[in-house]
Amino acid sequence: MVDAGDDAVRRIRETVLDRLRDGGTGLEALGRVCHACVELLPIDGASVSVMTGFTGRESLYATDEVAARIEAVQFSLGEGPCFQAFDTRRPVLAPDLRTVAWPVFAAEIAAEPVGALFGFPLVAGAISIGAMDMYRRAPGWMSAEEVGLALRLVDVVTLVLLGLRHGGVDGAWSDLPLSHVHVHQATGVLIAAFDLPPEQALARLRGYAFATGRLVDDVADDLVSQRIRPEDLGLP
Repeated sequence: MVDAGDDAVRRIRETVLDRLRDGGTGLEALGRVCHACVELLPIDGASVSVMTGFTGRESLYATDEVAARIEAVQFSLGEGPCFQAFDTRRPVLAPDLRTVAWPVFAAEIAAEPVGALFGFPLVAGAISIGAMDMYRRAPGWMSAEEVGLALRLVDVVTLVLLGLRHGGVDGAWSDLPLSHVHVHQATGVLIAAFDLPPEQALARLRGYAFATGRLVDDVADDLVSQRIRPEDLGLP
């Protein structure tokens, strides 16, 4: 299985890089690797996000609506496998969602068909880029061989993102969508209104979203569109 996996990863890597050199977009490349993960591993979906810490996170690709929901809830709460994988620079394997270390996150996605979650950091030497999440409908572990294959696929994602970041494969970060533009704008509104540090402004957005049972993206959209005021978030 390991040899077959190595061969599959090599083919995916070559195909992705060829597509990029021929003018393909970074989003297409990420999508190809994510869907390859679903085909080669015992998972049902995957997603990729780039991160710069607590306040900086962009979801770049999700294979399906469930994976996208997992991304959205993590960003809204500021907790979950991608944050832990990014912070620790180590894989986070949660074979049973009922026993994870993020009870609020687990409660928020309890209605989704998610039994297991696996988070992998996207790192290259001392550079931390983001994280890749994989989910499975049924609880259960990955085998050691499957984790090894997942890590090799994660390396391909890291290679693509590094190339796009530095322009090494005829791409640029501008190829990739910004999924939380309104959150950044809303954070700026709170910073300007109350002279808050960015971390506190985002924490306030997340706290209000949690208290009202909404995603932080939706609250940010209301704030930017002036359907709610900064004062409505309970700030002094």
